[in-house]
Amino acid sequence: MSINFNKFEPRPGLVNKQGQLPDPSELVCIEVPKIFDQCLIKKCLVYSEGPDTDKTDCELRSNIIVNPKRYIDSRDFNIKLISIDKIPLKKKEGFKKIILSYIISFYADYVDINGVNKSEFYEINRTDYIESLYCPDPVSEAYSSIKTKDQDSNIINLEMVANALDGELIKDNDGNYVLDITLGYYIVVKSEFVVQLLIPAYSYTVIPKEASGENAKENPREIFEKSPVPKFYPEQNLEPLFSYYNKEVSNDDFDKNHME
Repeated sequence: MSINFNKFEPRPGLVNKQGQLPDPSELVCIEVPKIFDQCLIKKCLVYSEGPDTDKTDCELRSNIIVNPKRYIDSRDFNIKLISIDKIPLKKKEGFKKIILSYIISFYADYVDINGVNKSEFYEINRTDYIESLYCPDPVSEAYSSIKTKDQDSNIINLEMVANALDGELIKDNDGNYVLDITLGYYIVVKSEFVVQLLIPAYSYTVIPKEASGENAKENPREIFEKSPVPKFYPEQNLEPLFSYYNKEVSNDDFDKNHME
């Protein structure tokens, strides 16, 4: 049975038990992008001359670097979608073969022999093929007097997590220093469709509380007296001695059950 609505304050939070929320006050229709299908592209690329492959890319080498000392790290990874081709699959209605062209960009930082931090900018042009992705065509057509960013009702979006796994300062064939990067990345390709979705709702959100000002400065001694005693040693991450040990059971429950 649901709880009393008068005792319920609508706000975002975890829903972890049945019967902890009152019945919704209404059903509302909202317009949102809904994900119809998605897939993962996972690649680890190293520098190599010649045409790009699934494991190499010719743009992972920097320009000539003068007097470098060591590679530091890479940062500010970004992905930009350049073009999308959708080829319908005859035997699978609504499914399409997707050809993606995109650019991954980032900065690689290094320090020279004078201790000055410097950086190199990389742009990696890639093309990937997805053999089958569900991209249904719209039944209706929507028109607007304002031109939107993407007139296609079915949108392909990319989300990326990338990292430079290694950076190596070497000399090229002409004896000049260059920085070669090993790039690892994950891209989630999402087929999104703008739909009208019916959802339960609890009216509008409540007005948030006003932010409080700075608290009066506490006495350092009072702060120290209120602080808990710190742990002198790190946590022990030990494996259980017995095969029947249940990790979901607390240590107290375990000792109590096996000492009786």
